[in-house]
Amino acid sequence: MGDRITYQKLKKVTSDSYELARKYYGLLSVLNGLSLTERELQLVSYASIKGNISLPENRQEFCEKYGTSEATINNMVSKLKKASIFIKAGGKVIVNPHIVPNFKGDLVLQITLRNGAEAR
Repeated sequence: MGDRITYQKLKKVTSDSYELARKYYGLLSVLNGLSLTERELQLVSYASIKGNISLPENRQEFCEKYGTSEATINNMVSKLKKASIFIKAGGKVIVNPHIVPNFKGDLVLQITLRNGAEAR
């Protein structure tokens, strides 16, 4: 019974690239035990779509879209940089390129969770 593998196929339609990115980063947060808040997930999603969170117009648009402040953005950026989710590149704060897929089309993920209690 230990050799049994469970396959599950899930399909979710999202309304736009921001929602798709939010769901993707939510999965990464849960699977990696990052405990990101909803607002942090929104910031990472927004920055991954816009390319950075350093430009004043991007910060202002984020504040308007999500009803937050520059000070809150600064606090979140600091936390997300410590977690290596945000990095500084070319003088701008961007989402780590290793975790930025193309959100303009469909996104297919394969997640393998290994049972460490089972010897393979």
